[in-house]
Amino acid sequence: MDNLARALPQNRPYVIGIYIRLSKEDDDVAIGTFKRESNSITNQRMMIMDFIQGVPEFVGATIIEKCDDGYSGKQLDRPGFMELIELARKQEIDCIIVKDFSRFARDYIEIGDYLEQIFPFLGIRFISINDH
Repeated sequence: MDNLARALPQNRPYVIGIYIRLSKEDDDVAIGTFKRESNSITNQRMMIMDFIQGVPEFVGATIIEKCDDGYSGKQLDRPGFMELIELARKQEIDCIIVKDFSRFARDYIEIGDYLEQIFPFLGIRFISINDH
């Protein structure tokens, strides 16, 4: 079944979950500064939002952001990641967009399980911008 053709409940917009992650915070995020997140997180968000704005089928979509700043991609028990996967399991999102596969997870076997089994079963489209 084509993920975009999946029947949505009436009055429910298309929902995109964006996921942003960085292993180590930038040096410019320090105690006592007003900066709340690393530059990489900000740049990932901008890249994903620019991508979404360039895709006509995403016009009017609801966007939910989940972020793990300072978490390793080797483990999947990251707070933002777990929230995103829970939304996916509840079928409350239609599409997940990340900058690249390494932001989602570092274990390519686990990535493969999500891409080839879990997300297709749930009818969720997955887009990794830099990995085409």
